[in-house]
Amino acid sequence: MVLLACAGTGAVLTAVVFDRLVTLGDFRGVVLVAVAIVALYLYAILIFRLFLRAFPLRAGEIAEGSQQEFVYHVYVLFFLMLFYSIMRSGFMPAPLMRLFYLAIGARLGANTYTQGIIHDPRFVEIGDNSVVGQYALLILHVIEGRRLAHYPIRIGHNVTIGAGATVLAGVVVGDGAIVSTGAVVTKETLIGDGEIWGGIPARLLGRTSGLLPSRESPPLT
Repeated sequence: MVLLACAGTGAVLTAVVFDRLVTLGDFRGVVLVAVAIVALYLYAILIFRLFLRAFPLRAGEIAEGSQQEFVYHVYVLFFLMLFYSIMRSGFMPAPLMRLFYLAIGARLGANTYTQGIIHDPRFVEIGDNSVVGQYALLILHVIEGRRLAHYPIRIGHNVTIGAGATVLAGVVVGDGAIVSTGAVVTKETLIGDGEIWGGIPARLLGRTSGLLPSRESPPLT
């Protein structure tokens, strides 16, 4: 909470300074609120990244009472208090959502965009020219009883994740694959290059033969 309070204080001070430097006229109140909100998120993202640089949250199981459990509790607080409101809103255009996810740790390739919700984005890697559809869910954590863990999701180049699809922890999606609308891809599923998966739970439906791009994308690192 102290870290979030620092972000809030910075946002208020930014709005005060902005008010003194700029003549705002009749819309002063609206503009100051907007400036404060934008500043709050910018400061929160900066503090979030500095915290994770000092105390990295690692993939794998989190032991009870460990330092990693403390780091996770601080980490998830940023999402509960601030970040989820952006991720779930659906009002931000795709280019801004791309910047937002990059800012909080996602690894997105060139020309890759998402209008979905990526839980724990620091553990996701998506290649070039891929799309995650509206309200698709990428869930990288596992909570089973008292067990908590994070497992990366790797999505290749030229992949389409359909609107409303759910991709669970540990999934690997090959280049040129398609996950159809509303599908649920269960934990640690391996989807091969050019495969089409759909259903609940998702299963192989076919291949995208003839749809794959001729250009070879560089391998994910």
